[in-house]
Amino acid sequence: MAATTYPLLLLLLLAATAKAAAAAAAGTGGNGTTPTAYEMLERYNFPRGILPAGVQGYALHPDGTFEVYFPRPCEFLLARRWLVRYEARVSGSVAAGSLTALQGISVKVVFLWLGVGEVDRAGDNLSFYIGPVATSFPLRDFAESPRCRGYDVAGAASS
Repeated sequence: MAATTYPLLLLLLLAATAKAAAAAAAGTGGNGTTPTAYEMLERYNFPRGILPAGVQGYALHPDGTFEVYFPRPCEFLLARRWLVRYEARVSGSVAAGSLTALQGISVKVVFLWLGVGEVDRAGDNLSFYIGPVATSFPLRDFAESPRCRGYDVAGAASS
């Protein structure tokens, strides 16, 4: 009987370890509650307001790559002067204080939409990189998630 018990115990131990590793990678902390996209941003030292209201879901992979999903593209004014557009799917890579390889975020400059490729936090400022050019904003501009123009996000899930 001992010969069959050890493989079974080993199998149960491996299954429990795999489940714990999956929960840690998903950020659930083992309690079954997945953090929202806004809470995940805070874990990486970014304010919630860098994401507009209405996130429907997100995926964060162990290598730091991510996707964030909205019901449809979202436009809003940043600092009352910059028109920013988030596509229905935004992706990139996240590390503490740094969002890189961004896809799906653009800002309107004169008549052109230019892609935001990177966002870095330095102290109380966020710097948005459009190619080699950066523009910085104080964190207070991101205290609350902006509302998208043209549709109501009240019914959208805040993931």
